[in-house]
Amino acid sequence: MPESYIKRILNARIYDLAVETPLDDARSLSQRLDNRVLLKREDLQPVFSFKIRGAYNKLQQLSEEERAKGVIAASAGNHAQGLALGAKHLGIKATIVMPRTTPNIKVDAVKARGGKVVLHGDSYDEAAAHAQKLVEEKGLTYIHPFDDPDVIAGQGTIALEILRQFPGHIDAIFVPVGGGGICAGISAYVKYVRPEIKVIAVESDESACLKAAMDKNRRVTLPHVGIFADGIAVAQIGQETFRVIRNSIDDVLTVNTDEICAAIKDIFDDTRSIAEPAGATALAGLKKYVAQTGCKGQTLIAIDSGANTNFDRLRYISERTEFGEQREAILAVTIPERPGAYKEFCQALGKRNITEFNYRYADQRAAKIFVGVQVGVGGADRQELLTDLQEKGYEVVDMTENELAKLHIRHMVGGHAHNVEDEVVYRFEFPERPGALYTFLTRLAGRWNISMFHYRNHGSAAGRVFVGMQVPKAERAQVKQFLDELGYPYKNETDNEAYQFFLG
Repeated sequence: MPESYIKRILNARIYDLAVETPLDDARSLSQRLDNRVLLKREDLQPVFSFKIRGAYNKLQQLSEEERAKGVIAASAGNHAQGLALGAKHLGIKATIVMPRTTPNIKVDAVKARGGKVVLHGDSYDEAAAHAQKLVEEKGLTYIHPFDDPDVIAGQGTIALEILRQFPGHIDAIFVPVGGGGICAGISAYVKYVRPEIKVIAVESDESACLKAAMDKNRRVTLPHVGIFADGIAVAQIGQETFRVIRNSIDDVLTVNTDEICAAIKDIFDDTRSIAEPAGATALAGLKKYVAQTGCKGQTLIAIDSGANTNFDRLRYISERTEFGEQREAILAVTIPERPGAYKEFCQALGKRNITEFNYRYADQRAAKIFVGVQVGVGGADRQELLTDLQEKGYEVVDMTENELAKLHIRHMVGGHAHNVEDEVVYRFEFPERPGALYTFLTRLAGRWNISMFHYRNHGSAAGRVFVGMQVPKAERAQVKQFLDELGYPYKNETDNEAYQFFLG
């Protein structure tokens, strides 16, 4: 039960390396949400993540014999950096197994802190399995990134600091969840010391293993884990963490990529720091909670859990931020194909800022336009724009929530294909690493003619491809079997209105 962790948390030995991080007011966001929002700045730890707390506390508990043998861990990066720095500080050799999809900034940081890096697999779970194999072969001590009482206790010191730093009334604390270490530590301490405070877990909807476990009342393994928020990309909640969390949290929320990206911008606006996707997940959940409950005047705290992200990923994050705050509407609009039609359409938009305007000639009667328009925060202004254009006689399709439109169509210059029969289109994701696109094409090529292809490096951990293939109707079942065996997550987009509108 949570009370069993109180002594562990109070006795955690971390402060000769980890630091007590500030609890900062997010003034702009507080004003916008009409609630007091505070950020627990774990991005200011020596390794730019809270993970140093649990890793170092575990290292402190090892015997001299265990220290002499060396330690090993599997990690997507933040636990790895914390363990490497802690081990170096104590004179212990550390080996870190990391997925090959880990951002370079995290790999380089582990090496710089004295850790030996072994890259293996495309996910945390594959890396963890390899780490266990090395434990058996070399007799190393495995330091689990989350499912260990000493690691959980180290993360729980965050709650100890929060309640000391803010002794006044707190309505809710929002905590990111991957394997559950930070959530277990914080919820155990808060529910014992201040049980009236809500503790709300927040997950990426691409790796919502806690929600799945709570729904089933048992731990489950997700069949697929998205890796945009790589710091919390875990397929199964920990055994010990779930035992603690299931009895000590008040709710679990999931947030999507756009909402996480918007939260990254919110943190930047208030702190001038750049959170990694996992680091901003708790704030994305806080904002969703406010939107869903309509609460006002409350004191809400989000854990800003880390800031380890590749610089080139910021391009993709910036793109998706506008959708997360619903500040940009993506529309497919049909206008007459005649002189002056563009000018009339721009006049219909009024003084709104046009963020994107794509067009290709289709026929002599009508032009189809892919247009991005800046709108006010929230959905009301977008709906007003749609209604206004429809009342002025324009055929409009709202594609703001259409993933195919946002990821691919907006970047493609083309039009409806002529003399291309039996075309089916699919959207794929594959682990992004050197040579990944070549590997994907090699596995895909040779079965059916590729009629269309779009790939764009988003600076994220997943490569995203849009493919058209000519497949006779009699062979469609074979396509599904082939793609299932290919092993990459995919979605049939043949009936997607964005494809039908611009390319089909």
